Amino acid sequence: MSYGVSASLQAAVFQRLQGDAALGAIVGSDIYDALPPGALPANYVVLGDEDVRDRSDRDEGGALHDLTVSVITSAAGFATAKAAAGAVSDALLDWVPVLSRGRIVGLWFLKARARRVGSGDQRRIDLRFRVQTQDN
Repeated sequence: MSYGVSASLQAAVFQRLQGDAALGAIVGSDIYDALPPGALPANYVVLGDEDVRDRSDRDEGGALHDLTVSVITSAAGFATAKAAAGAVSDALLDWVPVLSRGRIVGLWFLKARARRVGSGDQRRIDLRFRVQTQDN
């Protein structure tokens, strides 16, 4: 197994989301790798958990990365959250990333979970993607 591609993958996903015009129209530049201190904006995206499993073969190291991208909004209803989540999905699935280390073998949408959080005044959608990488 190689976990060596993980940092490169995370940086590429972050850059892709920051540069996406459709997502930017909804959340502006409020796309985070780590949440900033203080008050948060009404709509934002944050990179989340990552689970990684071995997918090495005889010749090279590889891994399956299941990563989460979360959309959080205080807008009423789920319309804004779903529009942002759709933009995240479109940005990642219509993309052939170039990594600074390793390469992407495949990138797929796995699932999403939409829910109210806290006292119900926030909406959150966690999108889960699977990325197969090789470290060559």
